[in-house]
Amino acid sequence: MPSDKPRQFIFLLLERFTMLPFTAAIEPLRLANRASGEQLYSWRLVGTAGEAATCSNGSRILVDHGLEADFQAGRDDVIIICGGTDVAREARRPVLNWLRRQARSGAAMGAVCTGAWVLAEAGLLDNRKATIHWENHDGFAEAFPDIDLFRTVFVQDGNRLTAAGGTSSIDLVLHLVASAHGDALAAEVADQMLHTVIRTDQDRQRLSIPTRIGVRHPRLAAVITRMEANLEEPISPAQLAADAGMSTRQLERLFRRYLNRSPKRYYMETRLARARNLLMQTELSIIEIALAAGFSSPSHFSKCYRAQYGSTPYRERGTGAPSAAKSERIPDPDAD
Repeated sequence: MPSDKPRQFIFLLLERFTMLPFTAAIEPLRLANRASGEQLYSWRLVGTAGEAATCSNGSRILVDHGLEADFQAGRDDVIIICGGTDVAREARRPVLNWLRRQARSGAAMGAVCTGAWVLAEAGLLDNRKATIHWENHDGFAEAFPDIDLFRTVFVQDGNRLTAAGGTSSIDLVLHLVASAHGDALAAEVADQMLHTVIRTDQDRQRLSIPTRIGVRHPRLAAVITRMEANLEEPISPAQLAADAGMSTRQLERLFRRYLNRSPKRYYMETRLARARNLLMQTELSIIEIALAAGFSSPSHFSKCYRAQYGSTPYRERGTGAPSAAKSERIPDPDAD
């Protein structure tokens, strides 16, 4: 329905924020105004570091103002935190205090991409449902165990809004447009953006396993699904094969044929990827990360990690810089 006063969105642009989720959130607002012929929405940009905010791609976006103490959101406003790389570093006291102050007005508090991390640090997602980009999911779950974390593209829990990143911001904003002004307007905006499918809060972030690996084989997909669900306590290849209704040799042939690696190696690579995310995103100790990735021995974890990434976990934790070097051979996971 028409609104006498535009609903205001306030985008807090953290340093090194990711541009795509931000633009994917603001453009549907502009197009909703255009399609409706009314000023349904307005917006302003807030930065944390001077007159401009720097994107993760190096571009700089001019902001309307900084974290001035005299600014206060209205009850009908929506605050959206736009996160990106090294988001934990942006959870500084001035940012957290500003967010808490805005929340006291009753404004909706939201986040896109990794912005949920800062919203959580401010205590504004306590005992709430939320989502974050899949790459940050494990680290977030370890850091904030009291938050009910989902792997869907967006989550709305009352006046808390989180979107996982990328184009999921489009779906979240279209959800808000549809709720306020009807499905027809949301569909028209989606059509303008060539967004052919409007996802809901039930749609998952990642591509299906067959699409991700480029292979449509039900048994292979089922085994990989079980692997990804059991990283902390790995399942033996024999058990995986038996549960999938095949022999261990058949499982080996299946992985060799379609993925050019053994089930053990594929499982190891998946566990190490989880470990690396935790290493880069959390303050967990090396032993805690090793256990979370299914390694009982820190020394074996370090050996496998170095073989995969060309650097030890300790060295990467010290520098925070990923190494591009990779070995062609990973130590035998049976050594765990």
